[in-house]
Amino acid sequence: MKRLVLTIAAILALAAPEAFAADHAGHSEHGGHGSAAHVEVIDGVKATFTVQTMADAMKAMGMEMPRGVKETHHISLALKDVKSGKALPEGEVKVKVQSPDKKEQTKDMMGMQGHFGADFEMAKKGKYGVMCKFKTADGKVRQAKFWYTVK
Repeated sequence: MKRLVLTIAAILALAAPEAFAADHAGHSEHGGHGSAAHVEVIDGVKATFTVQTMADAMKAMGMEMPRGVKETHHISLALKDVKSGKALPEGEVKVKVQSPDKKEQTKDMMGMQGHFGADFEMAKKGKYGVMCKFKTADGKVRQAKFWYTVK
């Protein structure tokens, strides 16, 4: 089962997170097909978060969602240096997702072809808090948080 989840995460990594991204600092945008983007500039780093349902991501790639996977959403994070515009593909990223009933899931995001990603169970309708701490190659720890609503 763990191998299946890792395989799905790797497949979702191929879907470019910037394809869903809004280009406004501190702006969240919810898409019509289970995707949303949140873009924020934190201490010289542009953080682009993408939240999408795993089913929609798989469908967009012409694949069906495998049975038995409890994770419903994929969260990815692309980091760029604001001054140079260069991607920052290396670092450590930890994300905590708090569900509407206050249950928490915390995961380390894996590096995936220039961005970071992890899968979360977000099956209940309501507002989810997404909190992230990331450390880039410059050694600085930065934080971001935003809300994502499951309808």
